[in-house]
Amino acid sequence: GKARIGITHFAQAELGDIVFVELPEVGAEIKADEPFGSVESVKTVSELYAPINGTVTEVNEELDDSPEFVNESPYEKAWMIVVEPADAEEIENLMTSEQYDEMTQED
Repeated sequence: GKARIGITHFAQAELGDIVFVELPEVGAEIKADEPFGSVESVKTVSELYAPINGTVTEVNEELDDSPEFVNESPYEKAWMIVVEPADAEEIENLMTSEQYDEMTQED
C-alpha cells in the first residue's frame, strides 16, 4: 500500500496562515526523520519531516496555487505527497491519531 503524507490540524493551527508549500518531485526518495519539503506561513518557515522511508509517487500540485488548503482542509484537500514505503512495517511504528492528540495536549 501507499502512504499519504501531510500535516495535522494541530500543526497548521500552530503555524498560522500558510502562504507557500515546497514539495519534492515525483520519484524523489524520502528518508524518515529527514526534511522532504517546507511550509511557509506568515509567521515562519517550517521543514516537513518524513515519517517513513520511501519513494514519492504523487505530489499535490494544487498546493502551488492554493497553499491556504493546508489551513482550510489539512486532511482532505491539503495532502502533500503519496509515498510507496520502502518497508511497509515502518507504517506500523507510526503514532495513531489518538496517540498524537495525547502528545500534543501535554503542556
